[in-house]
Amino acid sequence: MNIIETPYGSFPENYQLDRLEDLCVKKIGIQTGPFGSQLHNSDYVPIGTPILTVEHLGENRILHEDIPRVTDRDRQRLSRYSIKKGDIIFSRVGSVDRRALVREGEEGWLFSGRCLRVRPDPDKLDPIFLSYIMGLPSFKEYIRKIAVGATMPSINTEILSDIPICYPPLPTQHAIARILGSLDDKIEINRQMNETLEAMARTIFQSWFVDFDPVRAKAEGRQPAEMDAATAALFPDAFEEVDAREVPMGWGVASLPDVFDINPTRSLAKGQVAPYLDMQNVPTQGHRPSNWIQREFGSGTKFINGDTLLARITPCLENGKTIFVDFLNDDEIGWGSTEYIVLRPKSPLPPEFGYLLARDEDFRAHAILNMSGSSGRQRVPSKCFDSYQIVVPSHPIAEKFGELIKPLMTMIKKNDEQSRTLAHIRDALLPKLMSGELHIQNVT
Repeated sequence: MNIIETPYGSFPENYQLDRLEDLCVKKIGIQTGPFGSQLHNSDYVPIGTPILTVEHLGENRILHEDIPRVTDRDRQRLSRYSIKKGDIIFSRVGSVDRRALVREGEEGWLFSGRCLRVRPDPDKLDPIFLSYIMGLPSFKEYIRKIAVGATMPSINTEILSDIPICYPPLPTQHAIARILGSLDDKIEINRQMNETLEAMARTIFQSWFVDFDPVRAKAEGRQPAEMDAATAALFPDAFEEVDAREVPMGWGVASLPDVFDINPTRSLAKGQVAPYLDMQNVPTQGHRPSNWIQREFGSGTKFINGDTLLARITPCLENGKTIFVDFLNDDEIGWGSTEYIVLRPKSPLPPEFGYLLARDEDFRAHAILNMSGSSGRQRVPSKCFDSYQIVVPSHPIAEKFGELIKPLMTMIKKNDEQSRTLAHIRDALLPKLMSGELHIQNVT
C-alpha cells in the first residue's frame, strides 16, 4: 500500500495533501490578532465582548474563566478579529502548539494579538477534524520545530499557511470528528457537572459557616431555605458573643491550630517510590489535580487522602492553586513541593471542611496578607494561621455537614476519573483514526 508522508506522520494513499492556506477561507483564513497599538489593557472593561488571550486556550476548548472584555465600540472597531464556530485559535508566541476550537457559545468573541485564527473552508475540511489533526502529538512537535525564536518561540501566518495538511474525503472527516467529538463532549459535560457540584458545596459552606443563614432564618421565625426539618432542628435560633464575635448559640471560636492539623507528620523513606504531585498540576479551580506521577521520594511535603494542599508561594496562592487529596490509595502517602501547606481538620470537622475553608475568600485574604520574603518569591509562613480565628460549629452540625458534602466530592472524583478514561481512549484512537490504521467502518 502506498502512503503519503508528512512531517508529522504517514497517511493512506486515498488521502489528499494540501497547504493549510489552500484549505481555508480565502484572504481571511489565517489571520493574526490586533497589534498592540490597536488594543491596550486599559481598553478592557468589566462588561462587554470577550476577547481571547493565550491563557484561555485549553485542550481544544476555550476556557471561559477570567476573560477580558471590550466595549461595543471596540468590538465594532475590531470586527475583523471576531471569531465564529469552527475557527481554530492558535497561540502565536510561547506555547505555539496550543490550539482551541471555537464552539457556538463563543461566536462573535474576539481574539488578541498573541493569537492566530485559522478558519477552514467547510467544503474542504471539517473544522473539528482539523482541530484533531492539530492535536496529534507528532503535529504539536512539528509546530514547535518550525517555530522561530530560541528564547520565545513564535509562529506567524506565513508559517501556518505553509503547513501541509493530509486529509481524507469529507464523509470520513465527519465520521472521525463525530467519534472523537463525542468523547470530548462527554468530558465537557463532566467538567460542567463538577463545576456545579463544587459550587453547591461552597454555597452550603458559605451559608452555614460564614453567613449563618439557617440560624438567622430561625432567629427571625422562618424555616431555613432548602433544608429538611431534621437538619434545621440542629441549628440554634439565636446568637451570642464569643471573643467579641457574634456566633450561633452554643458554637465556639478557636484559632486554626486548635481545630486543624497544619503540616501533620507523614512518613516516607528516602528513595521510596510514591505518588508525586507537581505544583503545575495543581488547579486554580476545582479540587482535582490534572496529573500526578510515581517518583522516588527525596524531600518535600507529604500528604494522605483527606488532606488539603494550599500553595503558599506567589503567584500560586493568589491564583488559587488548591486541592483536596483523594487520588491516593487508602494506605498511600504522596509527596510534592515544599511550597505546599497541608491542612487537615480535626474531628468532628470532616476532611472536606478543610478544602472549602481554603477556598474561602477571607481565609485566602489572610494568607495573602501575611506573605513575606523577597519580591517574586514571597511565601505564607504556617505560623500566620496561629492568629486566624474560625467559628467552630457544634458536633451534630459538623457531622451533618460531612454527610452532605462527602457525596458531592465523591461524585466529582468519579466524574473526573471517567473523563480521564475517556481522554485516554480519545488519545489512543486519535493517531489510529488519522493514519487510517483504524478504519471508520470498524469503529462505527
